[in-house]
Amino acid sequence: MLSLLHRAASLRALLALSLLSLLPVTAAHAAAKPDPLRVMSFNVRTPADTEPGRRWDDRRGAMVELLRAQRPDVVGTQELVQKQGDYLVAQLPQYRWFGQGRRGGEGDEHMGVFYDSTRLKVVESGDFWLSDTPEVPGSITWGNLYPRMVTWALFERTGDGKRFYLLNTHLPYRDDDEPRRVKGAQAIIARLHQLHDGVPVVVTGDFNSEPGSETYATFTAALGDARKLATKVEGQRLTFHNFSGTPTTELDWILVRGLNVSRFATLDDKPGGVLPSDHFPVMAELEFPKGH
Repeated sequence: MLSLLHRAASLRALLALSLLSLLPVTAAHAAAKPDPLRVMSFNVRTPADTEPGRRWDDRRGAMVELLRAQRPDVVGTQELVQKQGDYLVAQLPQYRWFGQGRRGGEGDEHMGVFYDSTRLKVVESGDFWLSDTPEVPGSITWGNLYPRMVTWALFERTGDGKRFYLLNTHLPYRDDDEPRRVKGAQAIIARLHQLHDGVPVVVTGDFNSEPGSETYATFTAALGDARKLATKVEGQRLTFHNFSGTPTTELDWILVRGLNVSRFATLDDKPGGVLPSDHFPVMAELEFPKGH
């Protein structure tokens, strides 16, 4: 009887060891498919409003909660000012941000880029202006009312060393600015030719123009619209709502080259019943092609 019990115990032990031996294989298989790269574009609205509910102090907590819940790897923002960027990273300590103001230095609006420093590192970064003198901070040409610019970076993912470029912009807003938006799009596409060959590209922004425009056609001749490429699309198409919660136009896009799009979402979250901005942010989940 004891011999049978010993034999049964030995078989159980061998079975347990066999199952344990499978764990490294299972873990390696899971590690073979990394999390998607989560990229967000977010016009955060400057802290210029004084009306309750629109004031920065009234909505900044909702913005923090949205970012905390969505956990983007990188965010291209528009209309950001220094104190907003500093507040957000103080509340979200794993994030860092960079970028100049559109007139150079720390003043005025930034095309600030936020990134999760536990998942990404910046290999190189910079700014250029959408003008005839792109390296001159604050430069204005083509009849633009304000300086228009791009903040960019070459990122490397910490887990697998995959690299990608992100370029973030905010194009002019007036109805008759479409020719200037097209000039801006052409300048950005021309800059892509100066980047390292074969490295995927993401362009985020408030383009102040909708699909079907000449601006959109200029961009999509060289880049794909992540919303149209996505396997799964969530949320409404329109993004600008002017603090009403009911959007009227699709101004915020994410454009890609060299990446697959598994999911695209327009995020109409209202943490605590508060709208974080007058735009809904958009987010794409991106995957590097196999073998890249």
